[in-house]
Amino acid sequence: MSTLEIKNLHVQVETNDGPKPILRGVDLTIGSNQVHAIMGPNGSGKSTLSAVLVGNPMFEVTDGTAIFNGKNLLEMKPEDRANEGIFLSFQYPVEIPGVSMTNFMRTAINEKRKYQGLEPMSAADFIKLMKDKRQVVELDAKLSQRSVNEGFSGGEKKRNEIFQMAMLEPKLAILDETDSGLDVDALRIVAEGVNKLKSPHNSTIVITHYDRLLDIIRPDVIHVLYKGKIVKTAGPELAKEIEARGYDWIKEEIGEK
Repeated sequence: MSTLEIKNLHVQVETNDGPKPILRGVDLTIGSNQVHAIMGPNGSGKSTLSAVLVGNPMFEVTDGTAIFNGKNLLEMKPEDRANEGIFLSFQYPVEIPGVSMTNFMRTAINEKRKYQGLEPMSAADFIKLMKDKRQVVELDAKLSQRSVNEGFSGGEKKRNEIFQMAMLEPKLAILDETDSGLDVDALRIVAEGVNKLKSPHNSTIVITHYDRLLDIIRPDVIHVLYKGKIVKTAGPELAKEIEARGYDWIKEEIGEK
């Protein structure tokens, strides 16, 4: 079971002109086996929310709480949040020259097992796990022998992120604009990979601008984040309405126009 409960989350970032508020009282609850999509105009705080959940030190939490499976997430080190089962798929995955995917994943898995008080995974079990999980996202075996994301196309990098997610089996996966820059085929493979990994033991946050990803990853709930607050929550049909009408009608609903 996995549950994330965010209450009255306020976050700011330091700028040359002083502190700038970004999140202004976010309330959000996500239960096990749920997919929540977060949409909203540029600059509304979507990526900031994901960064704060994984412990990015650029952002300062000034108020509010985030409780993950009964533990205070905001007091944990970033590596402990990862070991507790939080995973972030980046909008722009980084390259790590000189570190093979195989060694990278073996280290990550064994660090998590160490945190859980388990013995390191045997080489045979690890190789079998890699083979099984590669099939989830149709990842070429040759890519897993190369350095992390080095020389990968945009689609290969995103596919590799979902492969890492499959290997680590997180309790909460945060996909931050995973669909950006993907062609139709790569989008389908990535989205179907996410669908295959859904289980009663995990939950997913999908941050996106477009409804095309949500046609394949069917969210249970869609939230609209605007000016640092969630201003609307509805079912999956909301994505189509936003695609057709934009956000102005939502701004009107909250008295902005």
